[in-house]
Amino acid sequence: MAHIIQLAGISGSLRKGSFNTALLHAVHRMLPDHMKMNILSIADIPLYNADLDWPAVAERPAPVARFREDLANTDAVLIVSPEYNYSIPGGLKNAIDWASRGEDSPLLGKPVAVMGATQGLWGTVRMHLAFHPVFQFLNMKPLFRPEILVAKAKDKFDAELRLSDEPTIQLIQKHLKAFSDHILHSQMQVSFPNPQA
Repeated sequence: MAHIIQLAGISGSLRKGSFNTALLHAVHRMLPDHMKMNILSIADIPLYNADLDWPAVAERPAPVARFREDLANTDAVLIVSPEYNYSIPGGLKNAIDWASRGEDSPLLGKPVAVMGATQGLWGTVRMHLAFHPVFQFLNMKPLFRPEILVAKAKDKFDAELRLSDEPTIQLIQKHLKAFSDHILHSQMQVSFPNPQA
């Protein structure tokens, strides 16, 4: 039986009618049989405060502890987010900050992919770029291609916010295949480290 790849899916938008949340759910429906996804909410995560973090306290806030535990129980992370002010939305960056703290961070070395949707023409490209130093600091393993930069999002979803644009659907299918291969390759590198390293 094929190994089941467990993903954590995170939307960077809290808006009810978010195209990015709709895109995340579209990806969820398109997953191949060997990939599963747990969609994590960042809505209840408090603003980062070192006074509420370990070792200042014995236990982190419950939403933070749950978020970190859910991330720890996955093989890789899929982030689908809008772009705010040419960068990462504050709520999403805050959640990543909470998850990044400590030597037990569930993000350390983990494969990650980023997608984004916007009603504009640039397709969240600056948000993608803003994540690069974050991934570098955490030694995460980002998948760079194929990029999913959904521009003019209003034209790509139907009235029920279901992804309806066939070229975008086909590109996501290619992305998921590449992400699966990327994750499995990363896991093989961990299992069989370079003897010359």
